[in-house]
Amino acid sequence: METLPRGPSTKGPTEWFTGDVYFDVYYRGEEPSRARLNLVRFAPGARTAWHSHAVGQTLHVTEGAGYVQARGGEVVGIRPGDTIHTPPGQEHWHGATASNFMSHLALWEGVAPGSDEPETTWGALVTDDEYPGSSRDA
Repeated sequence: METLPRGPSTKGPTEWFTGDVYFDVYYRGEEPSRARLNLVRFAPGARTAWHSHAVGQTLHVTEGAGYVQARGGEVVGIRPGDTIHTPPGQEHWHGATASNFMSHLALWEGVAPGSDEPETTWGALVTDDEYPGSSRDA
């Protein structure tokens, strides 16, 4: 057993996020583990770009209010205690409402060693037209 050192919070890159998003890498497994665990904090109105994960992703909301949406699906409001799973390859986005911060734990797996497939495939930023805004705060 070991207590893992805590690294610094990192600001999310503008290619992947709209608004102010910070994440803390809590765990990045080394082979044979491929587990990844981050705490992600979204300022009001902040959100991910459309993206997918090769092996899927599970989110667990820890505080605030936010949204998730799968490509072609309805926007769903999320609150503390909600757990959301996106299957492998499903394009989706998640973020805070326009008037609330939102934090979640993000759990996913890396790809198998030697794979040419990326863990996460990033797409276009979620537009203001796609984002529900303050009129639909969760």
